[in-house]
Amino acid sequence: MTDLSGLEAELRGVVRGEVGFDVTARALVTMDASNYRRVPVGVVAPRDADDVAAVLEVCRARGVPVVARGGGTSIAGQATGTGVVLDFTRHLNGLLELDPATRTAVVQPGLVLDRLQEAAAPHGLRFGPDPSTHSRCTLGGMIGNNSCGSHSVAWGTTADSVRELSVITARGQRLRLGRDWAGAPDGLRELAEGELARLRTGFPDLPRRISGYALDALLPEKGADVARSFCGSEGTLGILTEAVVRLVEAPRARALAVLAYGDESAAAEAAAGLLPLGPLTVEGMAADLVRSRAGLPKGGAWLFVETGGETAAEARARAEAIVRAADVVDSLVVTDAAAQRALWRIREDASGTATRMPDGSEAWPGWEDCAVPPARLGPYLRDFRALLAAHGLRGTPYGHFGDGCIHVRIDFDLLTEAGIGRFRRFSEELADLVVAHGGSLSGEHGDGQARAELLPRMYGEETVRLFERAKAAWDPDDLLNPGMLVRPAPLDTNLRFSALPPRPVDVAFGYPADGGDFRAAVRRCVGVAKCRTSTVAGPAVMCPSFRATGEEEHSTRGRARLLHEMLAGELVTDGWRSTEVRDALDLCLSCKGCRSDCPVGVDMATYKAEFLHHHYEGRRRPAAHYSMGWLPVWLRWVARTRTAPLLNRLAAVRPFARLGKRLGGIAPEREIPRVAPEPFSRWWRRRKRRTAGDLVVLWPDTFTEHLSPSVGQAAVRVLEDAGLRVVLPPSRPFGGQVCCGLTYISTGQLDRARTVLRRTLDLMEPVLRRGAPVVVLEPSCAAALRADLPELLHDDPRATRLASAVLTFAEALERHAPDWTPPAVNRPVAGQTHCHQHAVLGDSADRRLRASAGLSGELSGGCCGLAGNFGFEQGHFEVSKACAEEQLLPSVRDAAEGTVVLADGFSCRTQLEQLAGVRGRHLAEVLAEGLETPGKDTGVGPG
Repeated sequence: MTDLSGLEAELRGVVRGEVGFDVTARALVTMDASNYRRVPVGVVAPRDADDVAAVLEVCRARGVPVVARGGGTSIAGQATGTGVVLDFTRHLNGLLELDPATRTAVVQPGLVLDRLQEAAAPHGLRFGPDPSTHSRCTLGGMIGNNSCGSHSVAWGTTADSVRELSVITARGQRLRLGRDWAGAPDGLRELAEGELARLRTGFPDLPRRISGYALDALLPEKGADVARSFCGSEGTLGILTEAVVRLVEAPRARALAVLAYGDESAAAEAAAGLLPLGPLTVEGMAADLVRSRAGLPKGGAWLFVETGGETAAEARARAEAIVRAADVVDSLVVTDAAAQRALWRIREDASGTATRMPDGSEAWPGWEDCAVPPARLGPYLRDFRALLAAHGLRGTPYGHFGDGCIHVRIDFDLLTEAGIGRFRRFSEELADLVVAHGGSLSGEHGDGQARAELLPRMYGEETVRLFERAKAAWDPDDLLNPGMLVRPAPLDTNLRFSALPPRPVDVAFGYPADGGDFRAAVRRCVGVAKCRTSTVAGPAVMCPSFRATGEEEHSTRGRARLLHEMLAGELVTDGWRSTEVRDALDLCLSCKGCRSDCPVGVDMATYKAEFLHHHYEGRRRPAAHYSMGWLPVWLRWVARTRTAPLLNRLAAVRPFARLGKRLGGIAPEREIPRVAPEPFSRWWRRRKRRTAGDLVVLWPDTFTEHLSPSVGQAAVRVLEDAGLRVVLPPSRPFGGQVCCGLTYISTGQLDRARTVLRRTLDLMEPVLRRGAPVVVLEPSCAAALRADLPELLHDDPRATRLASAVLTFAEALERHAPDWTPPAVNRPVAGQTHCHQHAVLGDSADRRLRASAGLSGELSGGCCGLAGNFGFEQGHFEVSKACAEEQLLPSVRDAAEGTVVLADGFSCRTQLEQLAGVRGRHLAEVLAEGLETPGKDTGVGPG
């Protein structure tokens, strides 16, 4: 009988780590990356093994189940539970020892795989298995699921890399598992020795047999390896607290052969034949999963075959030998490390892109990783395709073709009773098909709830009863992750979709990619947790607030989970008024990085604006929503009254500035930006303008107009030098000016935003009729017009017309002045690509323009941290600063003297000035100065 009364207090009394029984803590772990959802009673982040033992003792006495959880990316439901969830990522996440001589490492269960790889790399070593979630999956989770990854054809599964394991059983025994029965609990040896014939004959001999318990590892001829048999037990046998793992020697050089085939069947047939050539990987995927085929050889499916060697020439020679041995449509051999990483990202992102069919409809896991003998992969895939067609389902297989392991997301209908019934029937028939081909129901991710019910079809009833006896030897009270592997819950129960409301909720945005359904938008997050990556690679942005805080609550996935629970109404019971959701969204920078970097295109900036719109409907808002949300109104008033000099003088007087910031909800650490004495449009009206050339409309965004008119002036100089005729949008006296609505959208004042945008569309009617391009200098405003405008005014066709007319500064020059040659600035650059440009607009044209002007080098990724109003709001300064310190500020500090510090966004320039004392410049300013003074040093060094 489960006794929950006083459980939280008792745990707090014996645990040194965090104990969370609040709504937020529980909501964040109701789901993993599977189709399943369970609501826990609480979450504990243990500091050490003693904490784990204390939790187990308390929970055993009260009959409360315990579930161990790492990164939460399990795809079969095994990282969810109804009892106490142990979160190992917060404290038990260390690399305790790394011994290059013995090629071993001692790790704690919460250690993220990439951190181990980074520590091993200087010694020429690495951990062999590497799932596509390597940037956030934990060693404990990998051991629990016996994870594999793309290099398993060379280095095997996690079980192949485990030497010893320290575990605590549900009854408090501390065991050190190893070979020769080391650490075996009472009764396990007797059980195994009494079933030797079954252990020798009842387990398929497959490189990717992950399903069930690995009891055959207990055979005497296999060394009676208790540690290996524990791998893949999904937290049902004991709680891992420490592991000794084996490392392998990493090749000094690598090459990647990308082999193109006509279709996936041809690629699957070819994969096994490449294994004798000793590749490190043989990964396959079809064209349906590729967002862009840029960089890939021509074909309908590809094998990614990596080779290694002592030298680049040796690695390349091996890759070329594989190309010669393969019968391909086309091929490509890549030795450049950056180019290889770009190609591997295509493959790694498939776990997310596969969740959407080519037509945008949803697809789900459930049959994510079946494995068959590699030589049977081609016939199996043909039968698998036939079974899909027979059930009217679709899915695009990809994955570890060299090991016969296939990943696929299928467009199951898991929302209706009929669809769930079809899901069950298909699952039962597919299980029989996999077994008929000599395969394993799970080839990497474990059985969990998704497949455990079907294990008798693979192993037979007697072997499954043996699994139950093994579970009883380890955990006689069935305390650890009950319902997984043995005595499982039915595969069609606990579905996470069933908790959502049956009808769509009223929302302001159109959500065109989700059929206008906010529930479907929230369902986009499937839990692959790319947003939990602790370091950003290349130009990526997502998720700056998670990297600054390390808290799941402040990741894109965490916020999506809370929104899901808000819609479900079981844990979060006050809907749009929820303070838990509000607080989680408070540190969302609205950088839009997830819109592009999330493999499934979650757009948390839009979800945040939607939530704030409903949360504050009919209620008083925070002061910052009035001071900064209505910034265009206040700045236009200052311009009309010509009080900018007075305002600037008052802002320079400390008491007045302090009072103004307190009243406006502005962080006291911030300086109030100076307002330009003369707005950009006033300068424009008094100058002589060019009357010839192709027409472009220059958008006077709020920041260019009132805070940095020099950017607009510079843009006019460059556009006219390029032979273009520049005009401003039509305006009317007393407030009739265009506005993108950005500040209203970011603060969730969507009714006001719609009013402003409809007025803008009225003013832009003549421009839209002429089809003139609209050049927007501020990236955040351009992104608002291109993305937010048509999604917010989805009922107005003019919105789409204006969005399609929007061009960045570089795009305008490239498309409408293709013969123009920019000035030769010839300087290195530093700085950061604006997050909205990265996420919505793209920067290809900017790169080409910089190269033409001799501006060399790369801009960093990440987010500046100011992000419009975010970094100015009270309570956000430290996170804002941490975001800037991640990439932007170091890149500027490390820049050589004379480097051009580029920052096209007003926020980025303000952050640079206030935190580093550096003047960032818009690309237009740099080019304009180059036109005025050819050959002059236009750079601004970091000093």
